[in-house]
Amino acid sequence: MNPSNKASILYIPHGGGPMPLLSDDGYESMNPFLRGFASTIAKPDAIIVISAHWEEAVVSVTAHKNPPMLYDYYGFPPESYQFKYPAPGRPRLASRIHDLLKTAGIEAKLDYERGFDHGLFVPLMLMYPAAKIPCIQISLSKSLDAAFHINLGKALAPLKRDNLLILGSGFSFHNMQVMIDKQDDTIDESNRQFEEWLAQTCSDPELSISEREQRLIDWILAPHARYCHPREEHLLPLHVCFGIARAPAKMVFQDVVAGVIASAYQW
Repeated sequence: MNPSNKASILYIPHGGGPMPLLSDDGYESMNPFLRGFASTIAKPDAIIVISAHWEEAVVSVTAHKNPPMLYDYYGFPPESYQFKYPAPGRPRLASRIHDLLKTAGIEAKLDYERGFDHGLFVPLMLMYPAAKIPCIQISLSKSLDAAFHINLGKALAPLKRDNLLILGSGFSFHNMQVMIDKQDDTIDESNRQFEEWLAQTCSDPELSISEREQRLIDWILAPHARYCHPREEHLLPLHVCFGIARAPAKMVFQDVVAGVIASAYQW
């Protein structure tokens, strides 16, 4: 276990809707990774989640003391709408995050009503099932601008001095139509080439911080970028994580998830 009191920063795939919680075979590698991760770090004082499933015109931060559940999916079995993750919020931390963003010149607001979406409760039900650690969500910007989200992370960089888990919850491949249409276990070459680019971008020790940042800003130039991400909201939590850390990441997971190659990175 890492005994450091500094924040752990992690970008993960969270799967498709509630499927990781429904014993779906497509998550036989991802779920054990998420279940085992908590034992590799010190227990955090709070968890901050940047979820691919929350976009706002003004970056928003949950400030509810006891956030409700937000079942932001449809068409799944009835039990999918009975999941509970009764972790408390942390309003004082939310206010601190809000202040950090405002100080950096990023317009922000506190949201006292929004509950936990599945970008938070699905992975955390696997990672920290007791639901005792306070949790906060930060939205993406509707702009979906890569440089903006790196700067959002830079504004949050003071948080890395604290005993927190900062979780970028997305999916390194997110072409849902391809995933739905997939009929066999063959490896998608376009998917593989994008993952190779992402691994180099995040982890290659030969890249400078500025080179790494520019590659992430220009992610659309990566091999098969728009094929892998027709819309980039599931990639951008990684940009926020990088902006906070501004350092090389370690790939801590890569395997087939729901029929496609997906990866996770830790800073």
